[in-house]
Amino acid sequence: MRVLLVEDDRMIARALMKGMDRHALSVDWVTDGKAAVEAVGLAEYGVVLLDLGLPQLDGIEVLERIRNAGKEVPILILTARDDLKSRVTGLDLGADDYVLKPFELEELLARIRAVVRRKAGHSQSRIQAGEVMLDLATHTVTFREASDVLSAREFALLRVLAERPGLILSRSQLEERIYGWGEETESNAVEVLIHYIRKRFHKDIIRNVRGAGWMIPRA
Repeated sequence: MRVLLVEDDRMIARALMKGMDRHALSVDWVTDGKAAVEAVGLAEYGVVLLDLGLPQLDGIEVLERIRNAGKEVPILILTARDDLKSRVTGLDLGADDYVLKPFELEELLARIRAVVRRKAGHSQSRIQAGEVMLDLATHTVTFREASDVLSAREFALLRVLAERPGLILSRSQLEERIYGWGEETESNAVEVLIHYIRKRFHKDIIRNVRGAGWMIPRA
């Protein structure tokens, strides 16, 4: 899943990026509010992690602009502001959660899973798409009678497809959703990931639509 991190504290940002990279989260990082609004308008993110004390535009104004533009991406506020007014304002303007600094990475990851799950209408940290079931907490994938734990990138690709069963996604659409800014990828990176996933399970786990892309069929 692709994440937008809006944080002007470089030490916090680098620590978060390092931790989230281990959990199949590809992070784009911006340090000011204006860049955050522009980024949300240009790319599709699974979640936005938003600090409040930002240069250019305050985090509350960023939140308001994103929602006024009709963007429904889940937004988690990450801030040291623990006063009641800030919490109420942030939630009322459309934030999906409000996390106080300092926090543990594992709790943040659980909160990300929770808001993404709610947006998708799931009651548990699992995604079921046809014969494919993904456990978001453990990166375990089950297909028919087989189960295995996938690498971070393999899981990220399969998750993108499983969240949109029946929808054909092209190479460029998949790359946009699983790779962040500045990540160098080979031209056949998506095909390589799909090859390894099929090798673990069966070629039918991901269907190829010639000339169009790939999909996971609906039930």
